[in-house]
Amino acid sequence: MKIKSDHPTTLAGFLKEVFPEASGSTVKKWILHGLVSINGKIVKRPDIALKPGDEVEYHKKGTPLDTPDLPFPVLYMDDDIIAVDKPAGLLTYGERGTSGTSVYKILTDYIKDQTGPRSKIFVVHRLDREVSGVLLFARSEEIQKIIKENWKNNVKKYYALVEGCPQEKSGTLKNWLRENKLLDVETVKESENAKFAITHYRVIKKLDTNALLEVTLETGRKHQIRVQLSEIGCPVVGDRRYGADASVIRRIRLHSFSLKIKHPSTGHELMLESPMPDGFLTLGTRDEQYKKIKS
Repeated sequence: MKIKSDHPTTLAGFLKEVFPEASGSTVKKWILHGLVSINGKIVKRPDIALKPGDEVEYHKKGTPLDTPDLPFPVLYMDDDIIAVDKPAGLLTYGERGTSGTSVYKILTDYIKDQTGPRSKIFVVHRLDREVSGVLLFARSEEIQKIIKENWKNNVKKYYALVEGCPQEKSGTLKNWLRENKLLDVETVKESENAKFAITHYRVIKKLDTNALLEVTLETGRKHQIRVQLSEIGCPVVGDRRYGADASVIRRIRLHSFSLKIKHPSTGHELMLESPMPDGFLTLGTRDEQYKKIKS
């Protein structure tokens, strides 16, 4: 639904005029959940000023959900896609041979309860079990195909708390990666079974013997960030698999905080964001944990 403003006002005020039956809090939710655009660009500020002639579009398809029955927040949901805030410790998708549940199974059961037993969701990308943050699913095979075909055009950003600090404040890591017989990923020379990986990083701040990085993926290889940061001597805190200090409580400090995509149906830019988890920057050792338990 597109409507042009004919007088100066705020975005929230304009939407209240257009939708008098909607409450002020509902209008703000539409805006904060990325359902409103001005002149083709999605905005998330209810108080942004409108000028006469500005074209406002409300994307009715997207509906922010209150989902108390789910163990994680739904960041965005419409007829085409679902984005959730995945907690650390939960699989994206339960492969054969893995035990326990997964985000995929939990969401599938929820969608079936809401819309019927034939409803399905489809995996678009994955986050490692111990990695948290923005995780996207498609609601049809057609949409899944569209998103995957355009995946390289999306902007995927992570927080990484690492041991030490890279020598350069920002840089690009380029390596050939290959999975070995133990299912670990390692850097190798260019070869038939290796995949090229590109990761950009920026040091946000130094924290004593650690550093907080903003990491942007250009490619999406298995364990890419974890392996490449370990290769430069800065393993992700808690990632014992790739050389992190084993005395630190095992919690891999890697969080997918932002995913910017073009909506597969509307073409509008959609920014999906997840806040840094509580305790992400807090370090602790197993000895400290043991003392706390005993006390």
